[in-house]
Parts: sequence; structure tokens; C-alpha cells
Amino acid sequence: MRYTFLLYTDPADLAHMTPDDWAAEKEVYGAYIGALHEAGVFVDTDWLQPVQTATTLSVKGGSKQVQDGPFADTKETLGGYFVIDVPDLDAAMAWAEKCPAAKTGKVEIRASAMGGE
Repeated sequence: MRYTFLLYTDPADLAHMTPDDWAAEKEVYGAYIGALHEAGVFVDTDWLQPVQTATTLSVKGGSKQVQDGPFADTKETLGGYFVIDVPDLDAAMAWAEKCPAAKTGKVEIRASAMGGE
């Protein structure tokens, strides 16, 4: 079963980070990605640009509307995701608990509506 981890963080918590801090953070995530690969559960990941770079588009009601920025103004923003393929929610939660984002923000776990592979 495929699960997507949506990684949410408060950008204010990251504002103080130096280039060295970012390099260390990338190493931590690299180790996590390596562990997912080694376990054979890794499917995909991406680190997203800051929420200020977002563009939101809607064609609801037949009229295109474009908004600079995210759909909702919230304290925590979506910063990236992981997709894994594991047997069940318990296994997904075990991997989510190991995700570095769980230590600084939140990891939302969503099962794929399309199933596994």
C-alpha cells in the first residue's frame, strides 16, 4: 500500500538557519532517504520551494482564477513529501516517526486512493 507523508513546518522555525544548518539538515534527510531505500519502501520524495513562491489556480464555476501564494494562509506550510510503499498504516506510522520533519513540524500520513504499485 502506498502512503504519502506530507511534511508541514512553520517557516518561522527555519528563519534562523545558517547555510551550515541547511547542510546538516540535508545530511539528516539523506540518511532517512537511504534508510527508506535500504528497506525497499522508497517510492518518491521532493523538497518544495517556499510557500511564498506558490501560485494557486482554480477554474471553479468555469472562470479561471489565479492567486499568488498558497490557497490558505496558515502558520504551518507544506514543505515537501515522501511516498513509500509498505504493508499497512502501522508500518507507515513507524516510518513517519523516523522522518526528520516529525521532530520540527508535523507529518500527515495519507493512504493512496489508487492502492499500491
